[in-house]
Amino acid sequence: MEFLYEGFLSITPQQIVMYAVGLLLIYLAIKKEYEPALLLPMGFGAILVNLPSSGVIDQTMAGIGEVNGIIQWLFEAGIEASEALPILLFIGIGAMIDFGPLLSRPISFLFGAAAQFGIFFALCVAVLLGFDLRDAASIGIIGAADGPTSILVSQVLGSAYVGPIAVAAYSYMALVPIVQPFAIRLVTTRRERCIRMAAKPARPVTKTTRILFPILVTFLVGMIAPASVALVGFLMFGNLLRECGVLNILSDTAQSTLSNLITLLLGITISFSMRAEAFVRVDTLLIMAIGLLAFVFDTIGGVLFAKFVNLFLKEKINPMIGAAGISAFPMSARVVQKMALKEDPGNILIMQATGVNVSGQIASVIAGGLVISLVSAYL
Repeated sequence: MEFLYEGFLSITPQQIVMYAVGLLLIYLAIKKEYEPALLLPMGFGAILVNLPSSGVIDQTMAGIGEVNGIIQWLFEAGIEASEALPILLFIGIGAMIDFGPLLSRPISFLFGAAAQFGIFFALCVAVLLGFDLRDAASIGIIGAADGPTSILVSQVLGSAYVGPIAVAAYSYMALVPIVQPFAIRLVTTRRERCIRMAAKPARPVTKTTRILFPILVTFLVGMIAPASVALVGFLMFGNLLRECGVLNILSDTAQSTLSNLITLLLGITISFSMRAEAFVRVDTLLIMAIGLLAFVFDTIGGVLFAKFVNLFLKEKINPMIGAAGISAFPMSARVVQKMALKEDPGNILIMQATGVNVSGQIASVIAGGLVISLVSAYL
């Protein structure tokens, strides 16, 4: 009868911690509705992979031999061997994005680029704290608030911290409404937050421009940073499905069915990296702290760039729109609009913030590709 309670006796303190982490993620997904499509499978997966002798992980069983566990198989096939899951997700993300606000105001892309500052700042901090360059670069990408890019970069570079990085990236994506207002207030005055921007009608964007944009971006980025083609190319392919006008069924499928299925599988698959022996470490706490730092400095970088641009403009822009240059779309744009209304009821910034937020989608993916290229070349 010992086998009936052997599993309970095999539980370690580290596994108990991971059960708590899993339950916390499930709570945030259900009660707070923070990225439920991803945090719920991640939380439940964290419990599954930390059950003693868990059948979801490859193991050797007496009289049977090696048994393939489903989560480990998904991880090895979908992430470790090919990075297929996070890359395929970009098709759905691209199909969801309307680049119209960016194309009508091309200057928005500069704010998206500036808002990637936190990635490189956090990379330097991680190196100074003793992390290997591969791990430091992967940790820095958390600042982009782009979960799939964080997973892909950490996997391509061979980071030992894929699990903690994924948890941090998606957690901070979910905490955009809490973290960003704090960061924005650190570097702005109330007078700056009350600046009104003229609601000029956006330049019309032709269908031809919308179709050529994803093709040209893929080509140019592929020439400059070939390592980012998988990221940018699949994002732009998804957008081309949306804009071409002849594949509406495929576009709708990519936006809903494909995105939801890949997100579900990605969430429960990445939990393989959340096994207690690899997750419950001091390094994990450092990663969460550095990731938060990256996120805050990404926001600050966008705001400070907007303030710098104001030095040369007669019609000032509200520097808060620079904070929307991260990849969390459309949450970041909504946060900026909500803050604008709180400071000055009637101040409408949603159009400008959305353009910057869309640019952050592209900028974060390009930044991920550049990090892969630079670190790979250095090593």
